[in-house]
Amino acid sequence: MKILVTGAAGFIGMHVAQRLLAVGHEVRGLDNLNAYYDVRLKHYRLEALQKNKNFEFLKLDLKEREAVAELFDQERYDVVIHLAAQAGVRYSLEAPFEYVDSNLVGFMAVLEGVRAQGCQHLIYASSSSVYGENSKVPFEEDDRVDEPVSLYAATKKANELMAHSYANLYQIPTTGLRFFTVYGPAGRPDMAPWLFTEAIFADQPIRIFNHGDMYRDFTYVDDIVDGLEHVIHQPPAGQSLHRVLNIGRGSPVSLMDFIGAIEGALGKKPTKKFADMQPGDVPRTFASTERLHAFTGYEPRVGVDEGVKEFVNWYADTWLPHIKS
Repeated sequence: MKILVTGAAGFIGMHVAQRLLAVGHEVRGLDNLNAYYDVRLKHYRLEALQKNKNFEFLKLDLKEREAVAELFDQERYDVVIHLAAQAGVRYSLEAPFEYVDSNLVGFMAVLEGVRAQGCQHLIYASSSSVYGENSKVPFEEDDRVDEPVSLYAATKKANELMAHSYANLYQIPTTGLRFFTVYGPAGRPDMAPWLFTEAIFADQPIRIFNHGDMYRDFTYVDDIVDGLEHVIHQPPAGQSLHRVLNIGRGSPVSLMDFIGAIEGALGKKPTKKFADMQPGDVPRTFASTERLHAFTGYEPRVGVDEGVKEFVNWYADTWLPHIKS
């Protein structure tokens, strides 16, 4: 199949594109290479993808509507996997219009492109953030998600509503995936696994919010890719052509235990500075993956200790030498 992956220079995008290429698909990877975090990391990811002759990179900002329309007019895609977005809960407090441009205007451009040409399946990234401060656990897809605590979460909920309307107006099979705290090699520098590893490696103190009383459904990126790969071949059918699925490990880990796994992998302990909860953050996430399992047989395989070691080894043995070379 010919598959378009937006956000291909992003963390999940790179890993998804690598898997698709490995099983023989032709992949077009789109990204605007913005400077939200170190662009060297995005180029590193792209270099890995460009080693495959079936990958073609397209530098494009999705808010450029005419350019996006031309992209879909020039080439037909069997599947579109839309992972491009302005990420980060905390950054949405500083730069709200970045989220409007990327997550709303950009998503609209993709929906219009897909509507114009049609495709077998549109898959897009939602987020566990849509659950807000939901107290019922585990989080299930039928739970209320109309009280977001950050603009980032609000844009992701808006994406689900937009996708629902387009799927059923224009008969486009569409799946939204609510990702739960994805981590692993080549991950994002603004997320806890990288921030803690970087600080501990450099013998710097780490800052721990909500005084450590936080739980996250940390999900290793290979498990995410496994689930997404299965979803590609299981488009929704029937009365509604839009569905939303949780994709996580389904086993929350305390933040302090996660830090302990990083300490164990690095063989050192940092000074810990405890702080209050950050605005827009939530104390815990916990995915029910029963619905995804029913559709695809999804079973996450990588535990936190194993996943953290993989990330820490990549950071120490690959990333640091890469940026020093």
